[in-house]
Amino acid sequence: MQPFTTLTGVAAPLEIMNVDTDMIIPKQYLKTIKRTGLGAGLFAEMKLKEDGSENPDFVLNQPAYRKAQILVAGDNFGCGSSREHAPWALLDFGIRCVISTSFADIFYNNCFKNGILPITVSQEDLDKLFDDAKRGANATLTVDLASQEIRGPDGGVVKFDIDPFRKHCLLNGLDDIGLTMEKAAAIDTYEKTKTASQPWL
Repeated sequence: MQPFTTLTGVAAPLEIMNVDTDMIIPKQYLKTIKRTGLGAGLFAEMKLKEDGSENPDFVLNQPAYRKAQILVAGDNFGCGSSREHAPWALLDFGIRCVISTSFADIFYNNCFKNGILPITVSQEDLDKLFDDAKRGANATLTVDLASQEIRGPDGGVVKFDIDPFRKHCLLNGLDDIGLTMEKAAAIDTYEKTKTASQPWL
């Protein structure tokens, strides 16, 4: 998993509450178990018109936000079904950080397991970040995980809290497999001792 340390990128404003996982990645894209290629289906029902053409009013279709790496979103982001394809689609599009006032628990946990940083802030701070994100090409935010800060284009700073263990995992690019491999030496020692003492197993 790619470590998350400091991210500086364009922030796209998605002023919609209760964005569920079906909105993030509609059900027709769930036929694959691969983590790649899902970016094309991200927010497909909002991004595309019925004839398949782009909806110019959708934020990620606007030129300034086509390569956004940060999403500033309304309350209760990631609600609905537990599909892990939702963070996969965000990551494949290029989104590494989502900022909101609250997240659905399963989506929130899945983000950390896939290298995405979900940040919870107050409504007051979210409103400030929405103002920053609405600046189009100038909507650049810097997210510093080590110092737990979001820095705006005018020098404003928003502090955020994060669980220390999850912070450690993101900073070091550790998913569940990576965490296990940190114990590789101890596992090898155990296996050798077990084989020596009980060779019939």
